[in-house]
Amino acid sequence: MVAPRNTAYAEESAEVEVLYANLEKLKLLTRGIQGSLVRLETGGNVVKHAIGPIYSNTQSLQITNSNIDKVNDAIDRLRQPLEAKNREEDIIRSGPQNVELSQYLAAIKRVEKALVDLNSTNLRSNQKAISDFNTLMNTGAVRLQDLLRSKLSDHVNPIEPLHYLTKELSFPSIPEETVAELGPICAAINSAATHSPQRGDGGNAALNIYADIRGPYISSSLQNLATASLNTVKRRANDGPYKQGTNGIGIYSNALENFIYIEHDIISRIFTGDQQGMALQATCQSALAEYSKTLRELNQYIRANLMTDCFLAFEIIEIVTAMSYRVDSKTGELKSMFIEALRPVRETAKSSLSELLEETKRKAASIQVLPPDGGSVPLVNEVMSSLVTLTGYSGPLASILTSLGDGNWRSASNASGSAPLDVNPDSSTLLSHFILDMIEALMIALESRGRAFHRTKAVQGVFLSNVFCNVDRSIRSSAELARYLGSPDSIARVDTFRKRATSTYLDAWKETSQYLLDVQYTSRGAGGSTRPASGGVVDSSAIVKALSSKDKDAIKDKFKAFNTSFDELVSRHKGLYMEREVRNVLTREVQAVLEPLYARFWDRYHEIDKGRGKYVKYDKGSLSAQLAASG
Repeated sequence: MVAPRNTAYAEESAEVEVLYANLEKLKLLTRGIQGSLVRLETGGNVVKHAIGPIYSNTQSLQITNSNIDKVNDAIDRLRQPLEAKNREEDIIRSGPQNVELSQYLAAIKRVEKALVDLNSTNLRSNQKAISDFNTLMNTGAVRLQDLLRSKLSDHVNPIEPLHYLTKELSFPSIPEETVAELGPICAAINSAATHSPQRGDGGNAALNIYADIRGPYISSSLQNLATASLNTVKRRANDGPYKQGTNGIGIYSNALENFIYIEHDIISRIFTGDQQGMALQATCQSALAEYSKTLRELNQYIRANLMTDCFLAFEIIEIVTAMSYRVDSKTGELKSMFIEALRPVRETAKSSLSELLEETKRKAASIQVLPPDGGSVPLVNEVMSSLVTLTGYSGPLASILTSLGDGNWRSASNASGSAPLDVNPDSSTLLSHFILDMIEALMIALESRGRAFHRTKAVQGVFLSNVFCNVDRSIRSSAELARYLGSPDSIARVDTFRKRATSTYLDAWKETSQYLLDVQYTSRGAGGSTRPASGGVVDSSAIVKALSSKDKDAIKDKFKAFNTSFDELVSRHKGLYMEREVRNVLTREVQAVLEPLYARFWDRYHEIDKGRGKYVKYDKGSLSAQLAASG
C-alpha cells in the first residue's frame, strides 16, 4: 500500500518542478518585454520631436494657400467694378433720352452695386474709384431728375374744373404709360440719393420734384374757383339771409377734392410706403394754403354781416367737415390740414349764436319809428326767415351747440368755449332751445319798444299781436320750425306772447266795460228784491221803475258814456292795421268780454228811454252786429 502512494507523490513533485521552471521563464520574458516597451517609448519620443515641426509647417502652408486664394478672389471682385466703370460711363453720360430707359436704369443699378462692393472693402486704394463712381452715380441721378421734370411737365396745363364738374367728367390724369415709367425713375432717383454725400439735405428729390410741378398745376387750375367764391359772397346788402348753395365754396371744394383723389391715385403708383403720404401732403400744400386763405377771407365777410351771412359759416363747416372725412377715408391724409383751415370759420359760427341774439335785441331797440296803426315791422320776418334758414344746417349746428352747452349761447363769453359743457340734451333739443331764445328775444324787445312808442293799450296790443301772428305764421309754414317747436313746452312758451298781446289789447276796452257795471241791491225796502230770480226773465220796466231818480240819471249817463266809448273804440279798432288772423282773434275776444256784459246791462235797463234811442243806442243784436262787422 505504501509503494503506490510514493509513486503518486513522485509524479506530483515532478509536475510542480516543471511549473516552477515555467514561471521562472515567464518572469524573464516579462522583464524582457518591459525593457522593450521602455526602449519603444524612448524611440517614439524621439520620432515625435523630430516630426512635430514638419506637421506644423504643413498646416501653415495650407492656411497660406487658402489666404492666397481668397486674395485672388478679392482681386477679381475689385477688378469687376473697376472694369464696369468704363462700360456704364458711356451709357450714363449719354443721358436717358438717348438710350432705352430700361437700359439706362439697369446701368444705374450696376453702378450702384459696384459702389456697394467697393465701399465694403474699406481699402484706402479704392477711394479714387469710389469717388469716380459717386460722380457717375450723381450724374445719372441728375439726368433722371431732368427726365422726371420733363415727363411731369408734359401734363400740367391748367384746366377749368367747372367744365368737368358740370358735365360730370373725370378730372384728367397722367397717361398710364407715363405713370408706369415714373415709378422706376423715382425709385432710381431715391436709391441714388442714398449714396450721395448730401443725402441728408433736401429730403426726397423725386418727391420734391413731383410736388414742385404738380402742386402749382392744381393751384392754378383752382384759382378761378377761389376768386368766384369771394365774388359770389359780395352780394347786395338787401338780399336778405344767405341762401344755401349760392356761394361758390361748394364747387370750389368739390373741385379740390377731385384733384386730391387724382393725385392720390398717381402717387400711390409712383411712390412706396410712407413716401405716398408725404408726397400727397407736399403736392396739395399750396392748393390747401390757397383754400385756407379763401376761407379766411370769407370768414371776414361773414363776421361783418353776421345776421345775414352766418349761415354761410354753417354751410362751410358742413362742406369742409364732410370732405375732410371722405378724403381721410380714401387717402389717410390731409384731415388735420382741413380742420386747421376750418378753424376761423368754426369759431365765428360758435360766436354767431350769441351775436344773433344780441343783434336781434339791438335791432329791435334801435327802431326809431313804429307803424302808428299797430302794424308789424320788417325785423320780424327777417329774424324768422333767418331761423328757417338756420334749420337747414342741423348737422354743423349739432356739434357747435353741443360744444357750447345748453343755453350758453346767451352769453358771448361762453361762446368762446370757456363755459362747461352740458351735453345731456340731444342736438335737436338744443336747437329747439336756441330757436325759442331767438323768438323770445325778438318778442320781448319789440314789446318793450311798443310800450315806449305807442301811447294807447289798443295800439300796443295790436302791434304785439301782429308781431306774434307773423312769428306764428312763419312757424306754421315751415315744417322744420314746426318740428323743432312742436313740444308742449315750446308751444306754451311761444303762446305766452299771444296771451299777453290779447290781454294788453283788452285792457283798452276795460273803461268801456266799466260803464256796464252797476250796483245791485238784494232788496228794495218792503217791495222785496230788485234782482230777478235765478234763471228768470228780467223785467226791465219793473227794474227801471224801482230806481230812484238819481239812479236813473246814473244809468242814463252810463249808457251815454258807453255809447261814446264804444263807438270810439270800434272806430279805432277798424282803423288799426291787423293781420287777418289778428282781427278775427281780437274781435272774438272783445265780443266774449263785452257782449255778455252789455246783454245783462241792456236786459235790466233798456227801458230807461222807453225805446226812443236817446240813451240806449244799441240793442243786443245791433251791438253784436257792430262788433262782428269790425272783425
